[in-house]
Parts: sequence; structure tokens; C-alpha cells
Amino acid sequence: MGLAGIDLLQPEEYAIPQRYGLVCTMGYADAGEISRGLNRVENHAEIEAGLRKNLPLARRAGVKRVITFSGNRDGLSDEEGKRNTIAGLKRLKPMIEDSGVMLCMELLNSKVNHPGYMADRTAWGVEVMQQVDSPLIQLLYDIYHMQIMEGDLIATIQENISWIGHFHTGGVPGRHELNDHQEVQWDGVMRAIAATPFEGYVAHEFLPLGDPLVSLEQAVHLCAV
Repeated sequence: MGLAGIDLLQPEEYAIPQRYGLVCTMGYADAGEISRGLNRVENHAEIEAGLRKNLPLARRAGVKRVITFSGNRDGLSDEEGKRNTIAGLKRLKPMIEDSGVMLCMELLNSKVNHPGYMADRTAWGVEVMQQVDSPLIQLLYDIYHMQIMEGDLIATIQENISWIGHFHTGGVPGRHELNDHQEVQWDGVMRAIAATPFEGYVAHEFLPLGDPLVSLEQAVHLCAV
């Protein structure tokens, strides 16, 4: 199909793609959860411990990116959560930069799939990244989630590409196939990304309604611009 690798593997799975001429394009590293993340100081030590354990495994397996999350609001203001997230990432910054493995915080929608999630707007995430200011601490821009929350995909991506380290796709609405039954013009978005200096991966993360391999091949063809 022309795929380079597979996303979101656990540490014990990091090396499996190599058997098939692929790479793990992004891994889990026990660096928090969607609901429990960097926006609360009490989570920072646990996230640091997870990364301290798994970053060496990622490096040995050639995994260049691992994922983290802001966590949910649960009564916390966005400003306080932002301060906490910045502090947590600055705490992790020396370890991340020493490892050479990028840490990506995912932007998710709080409207449909993840009620209460704090990093639900590009601007909030970019402010965090600007304050942390590391080439190895970036955003995971999930196109599906950001179309739901704010739209304006192409302009937002191109304006903020220096703070984006990874992309996810998924048909809107429903997170199903990338086709003409949903609202994102994928080839246009991919051309916009290709026009920037971005050199990372776009990973397909959707729930197929039809044959998974047929749907995946269609997505690859549509996005190979």
C-alpha cells in the first residue's frame, strides 16, 4: 500500500514492525492517559517515571515519537491547566532532548469523543509549546478532532506547523473511512501539509465500516499527494 509503519504500539510491541520492513511511527510510553495527564501537578512524577522507563526502549527500537496527553479539566481552569502542563513539560524537557525521541501531546475534541479534555484547541496547545520551546516536544494534530472543534484546518496547520510533530486522520463525522461521505477534503489538507517543512508522519486512525484493508488502501491513495 505504500505505508511506512504503524502507530500507537505499546513498548513490548515497538520492535514488531521491523520484522516486516516497517517502523513504529508513534508509541505509547506510559506518559499519562487521556483523562489523567500533564495538566495536574500530581501526575507529573508518574509520567516522568513512565518516560524514564520507556524512552530507552523506544530509542533502541528506532521509535522516534511517543504520545502524551493534557488530561481532563474536571473543574480545573484552562489557565491553571496550561501553567501545570508547561511546568510538567519543562520538567521532562532535559530527559526528552537527551533521548532524541519526540514527545507529542495530542489535541482531542471535547465535544463528541472526550468530554472535558483540556487540549481541545490548537491555540491552547501552541501556547504550551511556545513556552516549553523544544524541537522534541510538539503537538499531535489530530485532523478529525480539530475539524470537530474548530475547522479552518489548512490555515491553522500552516500557521502552526513549527509546533506540530505528528498528524492523525479520521473521517468526519464518525471517525470512519476517508471518502466522499464526510466533510474533510483530504487531498487538499495533505497538499497543505506537504507545502510546509513538515517531515514527520500522517497516521490513519479510523474505524472502518467496510473491509479494513480496502478502507486503509483508499485512505493511503487519497492522502498520497
